[in-house]
Amino acid sequence: MQKLFKNHYYDFFTKDRVRGLIVALIFLGLAVIFQSYATNYAAKAPSISVLDLILSHLPIVNMNAIVVEGALWAIFCSVLLLLYKPHYLIFTLKTAAIFIATRAVFVSLTHVGIYPGQINPDIGFFDNIYTSLGLQTGFFFSGHVGLTLLMSLIFWHEKFWRYAYMILSVVFGVSVLLAHVHYSIDVFAAPYITYGIFKMSEYFFKEDYRVLREYISR
Repeated sequence: MQKLFKNHYYDFFTKDRVRGLIVALIFLGLAVIFQSYATNYAAKAPSISVLDLILSHLPIVNMNAIVVEGALWAIFCSVLLLLYKPHYLIFTLKTAAIFIATRAVFVSLTHVGIYPGQINPDIGFFDNIYTSLGLQTGFFFSGHVGLTLLMSLIFWHEKFWRYAYMILSVVFGVSVLLAHVHYSIDVFAAPYITYGIFKMSEYFFKEDYRVLREYISR
């Protein structure tokens, strides 16, 4: 256990990386604040629902067990994974910050109304956490699909986590469509935007990505 702890932490948290982690947390905090303002602005803007070729042919199914509880468990497990593998931490936090900020911009630009019959979160414990975090706000593009795919790209060289997050992304995509909480364009555009965000992060945060790759190549 001591050897495992040393391998994962003692050789990672140098002064420079601690500073990098602080910067990453600041980026993430600012992105979350920006997202809050963007979603509040979009919620107050006049909007109407639009027709959707796929949703109009799908039954409305209550998928809250996956859309709500599943999303929260995915976040919780991802945090534990990053704590266990700190070499991924800084790059992932900075990339997540870009992802959240980018989505906030798109949400503020597209004032589309709720699709008729949308399944909303209930009033249970997990549902309250989900809504208080603002995870149900905004449409374009799907955070459920995008964030899990982003984790798949970050953990691409670890086969188990790559496929686990890819499968989770597909499950979330099907679930949000069946629950009618996203338009189909929100789901199908998410992979393309997410890949672009990952490549941007790879370019802008070369040193953090280098740390990640060096850890993989051990």
